[in-house]
Amino acid sequence: MQLFYNPDIHDTTTQFSFNREESKHIIKVLRKSTGDTLQITNGKGWLFLAEIIMADIKNCVASIVSKTHQTQRDYHLHLAVAPTKMNDRFEWFLEKATEIGIDTITPIICEHSERKIIKTERFERILQAAMKQSLSSYLPQLNEAIPFKSFISQDFKGAIFIAHCEETDRKSLKRLIKPKTDITILIGPEGDFSLSEIEQALNNNFIPVTLGETRLRTETAAIVACHSVAFVNEL
Repeated sequence: MQLFYNPDIHDTTTQFSFNREESKHIIKVLRKSTGDTLQITNGKGWLFLAEIIMADIKNCVASIVSKTHQTQRDYHLHLAVAPTKMNDRFEWFLEKATEIGIDTITPIICEHSERKIIKTERFERILQAAMKQSLSSYLPQLNEAIPFKSFISQDFKGAIFIAHCEETDRKSLKRLIKPKTDITILIGPEGDFSLSEIEQALNNNFIPVTLGETRLRTETAAIVACHSVAFVNEL
C-alpha cells in the first residue's frame, strides 16, 4: 500500500484535489485512473480511503469513501537533539526515529554545536516521507531550533533526562524508563554537552543517563534513546 499525505484533509472533508506534483505522480507514474482508490493521511491520526473521480494529470480530484482514526501511543516521546555538522546524519536520525516512533523533535543549539543554523523545510520532507513509508498516520512535530538554556528552562510533563558522556553518576536510561510515561531526552552534539550545560540541566531537574558503554555519535545516540523508549513500551 502506498500512503499519501495531505495536511489539509479533515474528518469532515468529503472531496479534495491533489496538487500538481502529486497529481502527476498518481496519474502518470502510478497509472491510476477514475474509480481507483488511494490511502491518504493528514498526519493527525486520520487515515482516509479516497476514490479518484477526476483523473487529471494537473489536478487529480478524489472523493472520501471511508475514514478511520489510528490510536495514538499511550506515551509522548520528545527528543531534543543537537544538529550534526553534516545534515545527512541528522536526516538519517529523523527518518529512523519516525519509523520507530517519536512525537516531537527539537533541534537544540549547544556550546559545542558545529551547526547553529537550521533550515527545517527539507527536514519536514524527510519526516513526511518516513511517515508514509512506515504507514503511520501521525507526523512528528519538528520545532524550530532553540538555544540549550532556553529549552531546559521550559516546563515539562513526565520524565526528563540528559544523556552525556562525562564520568559522573549516571544510570542506564533503559532502567529508568517507565511504560506509558511521557519522556523528554536531551542528546548533545559531537563534542558532547559542556560541563556547564550538564550542571544547568541537573539544576533544572534533568536526570543524567548513559545510553551504553561505548561512545556514540549524536544521531546514533538519538536512535538508541528512541528505540529504548519504544522497546520498553512494547513489553
